[in-house]
Amino acid sequence: MALIVQKYGGTSVGNVERIQNVADKVAKFIDDGHQVVVTLSAMSGETNRLTALAQEVQEQPSRREMDVLLTTGEQVTIALLSMALQQKGYDSISYAGWQVPIKTNDIHSKARIEEIDSDKIKNQLDQGKVVVVAGFQGVTPEGDITTLGRGGSDTTAVALAAALKADECQIYTDVDGVYTTDPRVVPEAKRLEVVTFDEMLELASLGAKVLQIRSVEFASKYKVPLRVLSSMKEGGGTLLISEEDFEDLDMEKPLISGIAFSRDEAKLMILGVPDKPGVAYQILGPVSDANIEIDMIIQNQSVDGTTDFTFTVARGDLHAAQKILEKTAESLGAREVICDDTIVKISMVGVGMKSHSGIASTMFKTLADHNINIQMIGTTEIKISVVIEESYLEEAVQALHAAFELDK
Repeated sequence: MALIVQKYGGTSVGNVERIQNVADKVAKFIDDGHQVVVTLSAMSGETNRLTALAQEVQEQPSRREMDVLLTTGEQVTIALLSMALQQKGYDSISYAGWQVPIKTNDIHSKARIEEIDSDKIKNQLDQGKVVVVAGFQGVTPEGDITTLGRGGSDTTAVALAAALKADECQIYTDVDGVYTTDPRVVPEAKRLEVVTFDEMLELASLGAKVLQIRSVEFASKYKVPLRVLSSMKEGGGTLLISEEDFEDLDMEKPLISGIAFSRDEAKLMILGVPDKPGVAYQILGPVSDANIEIDMIIQNQSVDGTTDFTFTVARGDLHAAQKILEKTAESLGAREVICDDTIVKISMVGVGMKSHSGIASTMFKTLADHNINIQMIGTTEIKISVVIEESYLEEAVQALHAAFELDK
């Protein structure tokens, strides 16, 4: 018998028929003798509907009251699923976040889980019940309802699995696992059976939207085996585990596990900057102070006492970053500021990079063979990222996928 925590997203519980489908899936695990805790999101579109209602009433809705409002979406789905399981003959009980309780800090709309009191859930499991818990929400020490922000239901599921010391946490989505790259760009992309937490963190941060980064961080921190599955079709999905557990499986690490890409990129260049200590901070400090996240950075070698400085930001932040950089250029006496919002970032990710050389050269040669110019390069121990012109995105990803034989 295993203890399994399952999470189903908004599309999986979008109507009564789909909720009954979820009940059937849960029932199979119960019939196999497992204990099951289920976490649910609100029905797809419900959060947007509630947000629109709030904006009709209040121009800038109170974050505290928004949390009270939005958490009603999950209360609907958990009650309906519990009813569906009871109708099928299974003993089930539902809990809102505050009833568990899932204790958070007091930052409304993006609260962080601090502690979960698992005694109530354990007692219900011992009585043979399926426990259905509302995702995305918690409660402060003062008793105020909070929400966890984007990806909150995934985080709830992983946190529950950690608190309960579950054997596995299963995230059911509209895809059947983690792929070597986006199948819409490369139809030959393959589903990965196993991927490490570190690889998934890189893939998620680089544009892969299968899992929210916070949930992967939580799973990695507490060593929770995390599996991505489809709620619409059967299959083994993709299992996320630590690198140590990966080695225990006696599997040969692939050189590359996946290719991620991001279209949400823009590049800024400040040319002719005086090359002196502290200039990097003078350039990047004001941008960071404006809460604009900076990604890749390149500073060229000094020529005649000046240097060129290039960095990337999210495309939506380009205009704000440009205005800040132009003021900086004026104060530093730089030559000019150049912006480009027609770039993309492509990243190769794999723990196999740690023990194999030649991956970068293969990547660069492949792009050169397709006459694709590399504008910027960034690396970590398990990642190589390049910035290229946006028009070459699909060709580059397809070429790299073939060059590293990821379809095999």
